[in-house]
Amino acid sequence: MRPQHRLDVIQRSVIREMTRFGQAFTVDGELLRGPGTTAVAVREHPGDGGTGHVDLGYVLQLGRADGPVVWDCAAGLGRTEEEQLDNAVRMWATTTATAVVELLDSRGEFGDRYRSAELPGWQAVQGPAAVFGFGSRRLADWLEDHQPLPALADALRQELTGPQVNGVKLFLGGRVGEDVAEVRVNGVVSDRASAALRTLDWPRGERLCWARLFILLVAESADPSEPVERPAAAAPHGAGAVRGAVTGRRPRLLDRWRRPGARRG
Repeated sequence: MRPQHRLDVIQRSVIREMTRFGQAFTVDGELLRGPGTTAVAVREHPGDGGTGHVDLGYVLQLGRADGPVVWDCAAGLGRTEEEQLDNAVRMWATTTATAVVELLDSRGEFGDRYRSAELPGWQAVQGPAAVFGFGSRRLADWLEDHQPLPALADALRQELTGPQVNGVKLFLGGRVGEDVAEVRVNGVVSDRASAALRTLDWPRGERLCWARLFILLVAESADPSEPVERPAAAAPHGAGAVRGAVTGRRPRLLDRWRRPGARRG
């Protein structure tokens, strides 16, 4: 797929997904402009031609060189590259964009806000977790009942390089004997945090199953959303590329992703 075609597919998918949150984005060259000073940037994914991967940066204060940008990479499955990219954007929207929208909107519609005693000075904003694969209910239930962040705090503390906001992505799952545990802080793999995640007692089954979740750690001494115009009321998010989405004490978020015909991605 040509670079311009890839960009068109990704931008079109982002606009569609953000509309489901009540967020209107429009194309401005290689940038997507959103409400107020928000925007979404797209960059080429390095390695393997970037097939099936998207690298998206959610800009909080467009026009400010030192403004926070929440970068994240997501991968999608599908029979064609266009389908893969589309599913990757849906995965990003489910886990990452929800956290940013919740940070900016503060309505409690798309995620949870909480504080961990192990990370003083930081507030966590977390959207739903995407759980997909075989036997995903067990892993989804574990994520509803457990909060991994405190167990990762010691490893994360020294890697929070963003003065205002840091993005922490967790990917865990696999199966017995072939489990996967990866933590990325601002897009960079944290070996210590990944090792800590692997020691947790999330269920390992005989068949492949994974979960992906994204947490924003926001400095309590600064409000990165202060200059940002508050978005309009968000519309419910539709079914998409994952089997389930969970967030602590919010079963209705899970219900949005358990509709017939939802594809894996």
